[in-house]
Amino acid sequence: MTLRAGDLLTLTREGLYCPLGRFHVDPTWPVERALISHGHADHARAGHGSVLATGETLRIMAVRYGEDFCGARQEAVLGADVRVGDVTVRFAPAGHVLGSAQIAIEAQGVRVVVSGDYKRAHDPTCRPFEVVPCDVFITEATFGLPVFRMPDTAAEVRKLLNSVALFPERAHIVGAYALGKAQRVMMLLREAGYDRPIHLHGAMEKLTELYKREGFALGDTPKVAAADRAGLKGAIVLCPPSSIQDVWSRKFPDPVTSFASGWMRVRARARQKGVELPLVISDHADWPDLCRTIRETGAGEVWVTHGQEDALVHWCGTQGIAAKPLHMLGYGDDGEAEPAPVEAAQDAADEVTDEAAA
Repeated sequence: MTLRAGDLLTLTREGLYCPLGRFHVDPTWPVERALISHGHADHARAGHGSVLATGETLRIMAVRYGEDFCGARQEAVLGADVRVGDVTVRFAPAGHVLGSAQIAIEAQGVRVVVSGDYKRAHDPTCRPFEVVPCDVFITEATFGLPVFRMPDTAAEVRKLLNSVALFPERAHIVGAYALGKAQRVMMLLREAGYDRPIHLHGAMEKLTELYKREGFALGDTPKVAAADRAGLKGAIVLCPPSSIQDVWSRKFPDPVTSFASGWMRVRARARQKGVELPLVISDHADWPDLCRTIRETGAGEVWVTHGQEDALVHWCGTQGIAAKPLHMLGYGDDGEAEPAPVEAAQDAADEVTDEAAA
């Protein structure tokens, strides 16, 4: 009997499940065996019986949850085949954050690739995305609307540095997710020649130290002490997005509020969050890269998860590619400061209308 994609992966309450391998991929509840694509909390949860993930992801999970985050752990080497039950599994770089991987599952000549979260843009803190040819491609669609076309990241970093030069008396408070985005912004600043200390909210400290142990030259990244805030004129300070408008940020000298996120592509998002300097820096594939990646995999069938599913499913149909939405719950860029899908779709639609009228 010919194997079908549905025989390799099926959708359960816990998420995607492989009956032939007896494991889940990025499960939202504790399970006996989990394959984890990357360390963000909406994909990597504690409490599983065993975890198979890249070494970096395992170390990230240990920092976030403690060394006993699972019963047993196994390191996946990128590009190496691993036999799990009756299937062969291979991890390939996803380009999302440190240690992030796509997960290819194969049996009887049928290959399904679970993308996890991914991007194609330059990121000096993780391995670049690699296309894995497959029969079925399961893709995220966080920015799965045509309005999401991300600008050059280096140009966004220059916007921040130009503002620092223009307002040397003001502190620049940059909201960024604690895992991946914060360290990427630091490395991009270093690539742009910024050699001054980059000050950190305490929530950034442990993961930033992990990146340093992994070999990334992030430079001087002192933790902000409460007594020092008033003296940080002209400084760049990174903090969780929720801290931008918090009491914590009000003690800095005339702060310029900034937020590094793909959602800053939608002007309404910046206005609603009171962001003075939006930086459109995304760790997810934008619309052109989602479409390009689907084409390059050669997949005859596409399953679309967490994000703007319907638009990408429709686009696949126009290309003669069978596609369906999975409507999976519990995922969304680590759950930090991101809008609900319906709210995001409405804002993006409004943005299209605004641009058409301009």
